[in-house]
Amino acid sequence: MTIERPGLIVADQWKDYQLLDCGLGMKHEQWGPYTLVRPDPQIIWPRSGGATRWENWDGFYHRSETGGGKWEYRQKLPDHWTIRYGSLKFKIHPTSFKHTGLFPEQAVNWDWFTARIQAAKAAGREVSVLNLFGYTGAASVAAAAAGASVCHVDAAEGMVKWCRENAALSGLAEAPVRYITDDCLKFVRREIKRGRKYDAIIMDPPTYGRGSTGEMWKLEDHLWELLKECREVLSDRPVFFLINAYTARLSPTVVVNLLAGLLSGAGGRISGGEVGLPVKRDGKVLPCGIFGRWESA
Repeated sequence: MTIERPGLIVADQWKDYQLLDCGLGMKHEQWGPYTLVRPDPQIIWPRSGGATRWENWDGFYHRSETGGGKWEYRQKLPDHWTIRYGSLKFKIHPTSFKHTGLFPEQAVNWDWFTARIQAAKAAGREVSVLNLFGYTGAASVAAAAAGASVCHVDAAEGMVKWCRENAALSGLAEAPVRYITDDCLKFVRREIKRGRKYDAIIMDPPTYGRGSTGEMWKLEDHLWELLKECREVLSDRPVFFLINAYTARLSPTVVVNLLAGLLSGAGGRISGGEVGLPVKRDGKVLPCGIFGRWESA
């Protein structure tokens, strides 16, 4: 097994999304026809463009001192709109928790596993992908567009419905995607009992969370337990294993070490690092999370 030291990968191939500027805890973004300003706790440096540069926005998320926050709009925005990444099309909807339903930095991972799925297909293989904590399904849609059959799992019914919408927007309403609302650990354990296998696994585990019936999830306590169960549903000829994480508590090296321990003896290659977004204003890179990847030889 080859292990590469962590590095930084920047999602710089977007046309419908741009990180225009960031500073003083806020980021100014272009999402298709609309500009949004949202908080980000990692942005502790000052603004480089001056306050006037931030006057051009359609939606501004104000953080409350008591938790949460609310949107302020300069004009009435539609409930949702769409943006594209290549052939993929996604629904954007500003939520009460400041999110929009899409993490654009993850495009680097979509591109990575798309290439691996397409290579396996070109070699005559069918590829089945399990996407855990699948959120609104961008990774599921990207995997389906690459030719894989996909099982999309999330504990929130609304997120699973959103994934269906994204699949339909991308012309994949009839693609072989299973949509599952369930606790991820419980689902994987049932898949083991059913004898079902997957050629690739994607997971984006939260720092904290609750399952569909209120089960508590804490990343540091439960991730290794989930990974061990996932090892049991990998096929005899796995293609890849991808872990994303957004918690500041983990370094990319931790995720690489987890994969190395999990897939010891499997050969292949492990890499890890940060994913980031380029800042149009001054060329900085905003770090947006970490990843660990295993791929077959």
